Amino acid sequence: MIVRIMGEGQVEISSDDIAVLNELDGELESAIETGDEASFRVKLHALLDKVRQVGKTLPDDSLEPSELILPPADASIEEVREMLGDQGLIPG
Repeated sequence: MIVRIMGEGQVEISSDDIAVLNELDGELESAIETGDEASFRVKLHALLDKVRQVGKTLPDDSLEPSELILPPADASIEEVREMLGDQGLIPG
């Protein structure tokens, strides 16, 4: 699965890593629902860090279509709320 982190580029993640990313995504959603800015910031960074850790960075000139788009690390709670779908940022 190809994931784009806005402002950073694309990474390829294995389907084996989706479960742990979904768990982090759920924690991020909870922080957004409660409006807890401090927790939101920690959870967003944890999710993005995990994507970077498990993913293989694609070259900048790669033109692969992104299956998921994640917000940048400095996104506001409102910006991320607008990006959330029915299943969070990471469906599954």
